[in-house]
Amino acid sequence: MVETRDHFENRLNTLGRKHQKMTHGFTTKIDKNGLLVATPVRRTRIRGMGPVKIFALIAIGFFGFKAFTLASIGPVTYNERLAKLENGTMVEQAGAMLLAIDPVTEAMVGSVAPVVR
Repeated sequence: MVETRDHFENRLNTLGRKHQKMTHGFTTKIDKNGLLVATPVRRTRIRGMGPVKIFALIAIGFFGFKAFTLASIGPVTYNERLAKLENGTMVEQAGAMLLAIDPVTEAMVGSVAPVVR
């Protein structure tokens, strides 16, 4: 009696896992006996893409911040403030190097400027 119950619970668990997998999509095929068999679609997930996405979002946010700042205060004032940073401590000099106007920021300013002004 116990073996029958264990077997039944194992089948229920297997069906539950299969049903969970099929929530992401499934395909149906006709097997040799003429039965329709639903099989879950394999999800292809690239392992390790989480850190890449986070790094990409941080980079886009950083360049977006630079573009909005440059578009709002103008290139002359922006360069004056960078010059003040270049004359400061080592941390301020490193910040000035990171915040310097680069081609990516210039390209983003072209699309951001009409929105800011």
